Amino acid sequence: MFEYELHQMRAAELARDAHRRHLIREVRRNRRAEARRSARDEAEGRVSVPLWKSRFTRAA
Repeated sequence: MFEYELHQMRAAELARDAHRRHLIREVRRNRRAEARRSARDEAEGRVSVPLWKSRFTRAA
């Protein structure tokens, strides 16, 4: 009987682990889809300023 109970506990643990992994995959898939959607919806791409340019002018 003890082995059966260990088997039941292990089976439940594996089921929880599989469900957790499934949720993680789903969240990652949704994040990638959202990133693609937002990139497609932007009229223009990101604008980055070179490091040598600054928001402030140089002091005299």
